[in-house]
Amino acid sequence: MRVLVEEISHVTGVLHRRREPEMPRPGGRGSIRLHSLGRHLLLELYDCSSEILNNLETVKAALVEAAKRAEATIIDVLFHEFNPFGISGVVVIAESHLSIHTWPEYRYAAVDIFSCGETLKPAEAASYLVEQFGASRASWVEVRRGVFPGTGTGVVNRSPQEGAASHGAADRLQVVF
Repeated sequence: MRVLVEEISHVTGVLHRRREPEMPRPGGRGSIRLHSLGRHLLLELYDCSSEILNNLETVKAALVEAAKRAEATIIDVLFHEFNPFGISGVVVIAESHLSIHTWPEYRYAAVDIFSCGETLKPAEAASYLVEQFGASRASWVEVRRGVFPGTGTGVVNRSPQEGAASHGAADRLQVVF
């Protein structure tokens, strides 16, 4: 699995990125470039404005605008406000989704930006949300979803009958920390 760790400095706006690992080639010669079906950014926002995190219309507008800044195609928008506080919501996009869960009492928000393919600009969406929620501390982890070794030709989608589900349960589950 290819994991990319990035951090945004809220003060300078500078993005720090670790080098992306490659999978060793069987037999020990070189490496195999990995291809994935999608990118999943897990965004952690700390020390945000409690008032903003508990305002349904502000949170919804921020996620919709973030999707637009990522150049996504918006399909649907669904948000829910909890009592006494907190908001959960999702912006469904043709390329996948943006979702948020807020904890105003902790001044914290968890955001997922999942995009299939390479056309979206998830870093722009993430930077916009850091600014909109007033996060003084923010970080994200990017996980490549549906990772396949390849030669640069991409991944051909298979029908459900040909998919992994038809071959039984997986032997192993890999956990990445």
